[in-house]
Amino acid sequence: MNEKDLYRKAKEALEHSYAPYSKFHVGAALLTSSGEVFTGVNVENSSFGGTICAERTAFVKAISEGFRDFTALAVTSSEGEVSPCGICRQFMYEFGDDLKIIMGADEEHLVVTKITELLPKGFRL
Repeated sequence: MNEKDLYRKAKEALEHSYAPYSKFHVGAALLTSSGEVFTGVNVENSSFGGTICAERTAFVKAISEGFRDFTALAVTSSEGEVSPCGICRQFMYEFGDDLKIIMGADEEHLVVTKITELLPKGFRL
């Protein structure tokens, strides 16, 4: 699956986002090393601490199905280009420092980077 295809999967996921408070909808698509794709959306909650980002939703879905090896994650929002938040960056780093991150306002203007560029001093216990 190429970068545009993965980005399109993230864009398709946007329709399932639950963001009644911020109105900021985010979609993500996570590619495993074996080629499976798991999508996720942000899910807000009246108890703001209970809110979960799209990136972590995709990871949790994949991990709960037994996957641990990931190659790329695409993320998009209702407002165009978006970058993973700090919590998501550290969460993703846990599962590999070679993860490719794909962002962009649309599929023709993608920015591709590595998790280590977004989180240069990530840690593991």
